Amino acid sequence: MTEAYSPIVNQAKVVEMQRNRKSISAEVFGKFNSKAEFSPKTITKSAEIKAKIKARLAGAFMFMNLDDTDMDVVIDAMDSKTLHPNEYCIKEKEQGDELYIVETGQLACWKVFDGKDTFLKNYNAGDVFGELALLYNAPRAASIKAETECQVWVLDRNTFNFIVKEAS
Repeated sequence: MTEAYSPIVNQAKVVEMQRNRKSISAEVFGKFNSKAEFSPKTITKSAEIKAKIKARLAGAFMFMNLDDTDMDVVIDAMDSKTLHPNEYCIKEKEQGDELYIVETGQLACWKVFDGKDTFLKNYNAGDVFGELALLYNAPRAASIKAETECQVWVLDRNTFNFIVKEAS
């Protein structure tokens, strides 16, 4: 009997595959978790600021399916936040309820692997992050910290779920 057909080797492969298995879940709405009435928040912005946000959103795949009305709701709901150098925007394993779009500055993304912080990437103007926690109702997958003074646009979970998630 060759190794490829050995029941012991095959069983070891199955055990290894089961150990490495990951799962993803999303929010389910039904009898016990129904969607409530949605009333989007509106944060007053100038036409210039709205155009700036719209230009940033145009580059993000998640917002491509929004019609003009939904895009306006999302833009109106976004709030501005300033981050200072070394300030965390997101911490790994925390529950996430916001999505971020970088307007200015640079942020660094880090993840713990085998007990060590590992640098993954930088986020710069126009980049979007934080959507996975909103899409899958999962804890944050990594930490993101401001490297420089940053200005980000923040979209809350409710607006994301009712407008963006529904459209995509």
